[in-house]
Amino acid sequence: MPWLERNVQEAAPAVEPLPRLIRADQLAAVRRSVLISIPVNVALGATAALVAWRSGHAGAGLIWFAASSVVNALRIVLCRLPERSDGDARLLRLPDVDQRLRFHWILALCSGLVWACIPTLSDGFTSPQTLFYLTIVCGITAGAVTHGFAYARIPICFITPPLLSTVACLVAAGGFDRNCLAATVVLYLAALIRSCRESEQQVRESSRLKNEATSLAHSLEVARDQATTVAGEMRRRASHDGLTGLLNRSGFLEEAERRTALARTPLCLMLLDLDGFKAVNDTYGHKAGDNVLIEVARRLQMTLPSDVALARLGGDEFAVLYEPEAGGNPPAIVAQQLIAAVSIPFAAFDSGRIGVSIGVHVSETPSIDAMLSAADAALYAAKLSGRNRFYLFDDDLSARLDMRRDVERDLARALAHREVEVWFQPVMADRGSRFGGFEALVRWRHRKHGWIAPHELVATASLAGLAEPLMRFILGEVCAMIRALRSAGHANVRVAMNVSPREMSQIAVDELVLRELRRQGAPPAMLEIEITEETALDIQAVQGKLTALAEAGVRIAIDDFGVGYSSLGALRRLRVDRVKIDRCFVDGIAASSENRMLVQAILRLGEAFGFEVVAEGIERAEDFATLKALGCPAMQGYYFGHPAPAEEAFLRLESGEAARRRLKNER
Repeated sequence: MPWLERNVQEAAPAVEPLPRLIRADQLAAVRRSVLISIPVNVALGATAALVAWRSGHAGAGLIWFAASSVVNALRIVLCRLPERSDGDARLLRLPDVDQRLRFHWILALCSGLVWACIPTLSDGFTSPQTLFYLTIVCGITAGAVTHGFAYARIPICFITPPLLSTVACLVAAGGFDRNCLAATVVLYLAALIRSCRESEQQVRESSRLKNEATSLAHSLEVARDQATTVAGEMRRRASHDGLTGLLNRSGFLEEAERRTALARTPLCLMLLDLDGFKAVNDTYGHKAGDNVLIEVARRLQMTLPSDVALARLGGDEFAVLYEPEAGGNPPAIVAQQLIAAVSIPFAAFDSGRIGVSIGVHVSETPSIDAMLSAADAALYAAKLSGRNRFYLFDDDLSARLDMRRDVERDLARALAHREVEVWFQPVMADRGSRFGGFEALVRWRHRKHGWIAPHELVATASLAGLAEPLMRFILGEVCAMIRALRSAGHANVRVAMNVSPREMSQIAVDELVLRELRRQGAPPAMLEIEITEETALDIQAVQGKLTALAEAGVRIAIDDFGVGYSSLGALRRLRVDRVKIDRCFVDGIAASSENRMLVQAILRLGEAFGFEVVAEGIERAEDFATLKALGCPAMQGYYFGHPAPAEEAFLRLESGEAARRRLKNER
């Protein structure tokens, strides 16, 4: 998860490397030890100079003490330099620490060289003061090793010159005793050097353990802070939409449960669904669709009060939950404000392309599940009434919701007991002069609610997970009708069945249909699959299925043509054989010149692109006569016959064909 790695990196401060920390500890110890040892150095140097003055070497003693004092002053200045650079809060870097230590050992070497000149004050350790000077040299070198335990190079650089000069003077003076003493000094020097190195090693090890423990404690603290940060971010992401930043479905349900438990006045739930969003997504791409959702979320936030629970439930669906009485915001006014906000034209799209439909439910005894069902029913009603509408849940919708629950509960049993029926309505060919086929329509008389509208039945089956069993049942009845027609010699009569957008997206329609045709021995050429313009819009999702059906011989038809956004390119890509003009353009066509012109245009398109045109919804003789005069090749409607059970529809076909043959013979 990139966001998790990014948060961890941002939360973790820089950790100093262990070598730099050890070196910094050594430098701090050197500063302290040098500042402690310098006064001793000065005191011993002053004593040596005083003895030199008393022994007749005043000039040499003064020069020597002056040189020693200069070096000591430089060492004190170096120790007093600040540890932080340029006054900011950053510690010295490792190269800076090493440079400081280098200056310290160089000055220690200079001080050691000054002390290496002590023999000049005692005639090369041959004067009566030799014992004093040897004692001074041994004392100051031992003290240097004692105080310089943190960084071995500094005491080694200090003690080596005076001890080596002592050895040289003793050897030069000659004699057994002096030679033995010179050898002893060499051993003494070696022991001091070894002691220095051992001390430094112990200091480094102690510093390492201390800094590792500190680093571990720091790491544990950082890890705890990171865990807290990441846990908070994960909680936020679990309850918020990653695109818009609003609550997601899970976060909204949690917030809704909290608000329903605390509510003292009625709660209002609004479900919002964007109009035209799918067309924007398909036309301009998903990036543009995401930008629309982000902008819509921003507009909703700007329009609504701050105490409102606002969420994106998924896709282009949003939800609003608030207490109308608490803020004095009537639901109708709020819904109109939201519609106005979303309807403001988007700079990248045509004016009016994006709108919103809103379902509203107000409950005095809020239950979030019941409110969601009611608001969803209201949203569906708002969608049916057109774009940019809101619908307040009322008694009619309540009765419809009760009916839908009963239908959802009883549909599985009805399918199992074959209480659901498939009726057939005739489709007339040759300008209404003969039977050209049937359209299969599902029917169910519920024992409590009576006849259930087909669209309600299909929608409820989809919500209940029964879309495929219902489609299998309808397809089985259609195949049985096809076999009956074929056996009776009506192989030129086709049977059409409708496939809803949800069925087309959720079910492998091509495999299901072709398998059932093979099982029942029904010819594919006698079957026609009708899809809506809404289904045809999603070419990527349906093209493969429709192509497989068309290649097998099944005919493809577009239902309700003229009310959607079908393009001619889509019709060609989907290999459409027939389009059915929506009834809103057919009903009353005899009195509407505009509808006549539109139907004429569709008829010309059919001739140009090779698809058959069917006018559906014909109920009056004058509309039939007008369509016949316009040359419409196929027609359907109550004027020719109502939907009827399979046996009755088959008898109508037989009697109609017999009457047509008699009329032909009489002529």
